[in-house]
Amino acid sequence: MRKHRVLRFLLGVSLLPLCFAATLAVLEAINSANSSSSMFSRETIALFSGYAVWLAVWFFLPRPAKSYILAHELTHAISGLFFGAKVSNLNISAKGGSVSLSKTNLWIILSPYFIPFYTILLIAVYLLIGVFIHPVPYKALWIFLVGFTWSFHACFTLNSLLIRQPDIQMYGRIFSYAIIYFLNLLLVALWMIYTTPVSAGGFYDSLAANTISIYALLYEQTQRVVNKAVSLLRHAL
Repeated sequence: MRKHRVLRFLLGVSLLPLCFAATLAVLEAINSANSSSSMFSRETIALFSGYAVWLAVWFFLPRPAKSYILAHELTHAISGLFFGAKVSNLNISAKGGSVSLSKTNLWIILSPYFIPFYTILLIAVYLLIGVFIHPVPYKALWIFLVGFTWSFHACFTLNSLLIRQPDIQMYGRIFSYAIIYFLNLLLVALWMIYTTPVSAGGFYDSLAANTISIYALLYEQTQRVVNKAVSLLRHAL
């Protein structure tokens, strides 16, 4: 068990440069979008208006914690079903929730922290309506609701991560936080690709270039430190 803990810690540390590279790629995408007048497109305004409205709800109105707990446990359950687990004993209350699964893994445990349940549900409804009605009316309203539900997910996720979570402890904080942070950044990139001039190819090229550059720099610096340490050790002997 201790070996697994150490291994996960080291793996988590090794993922931190990837998280940094993804952060740079998102910042570059934002800068690219800002340089275009399309940054203030109807879709972008609708998305961030939804995000802002939820933030107002978060700070000034009672928080619907039970709705988040329901989404959290259902995400565990659906992820479990996806991986072939048997699901039972789903319990939801204002104080907390739980669900019993016949098996679990990293993705089942961490899925509620990077999958915005209500946003995915909303998009599924939109696509279903699109099968019968094309184009789907009130597109800006749908995008507004995407921003609203995504902001709901982000706020509750950040709030829950400030509390000691058994889910996070299971795989270690560094490793779990790295996975959660990276996958949420990819989600941010997805929204930008959909609502701004940022292209998918441009973002992924930036992510790949930053990742290679950062890991190469770390390798060079590590090699330099090791060589210096070996040289000092030889002189000492």
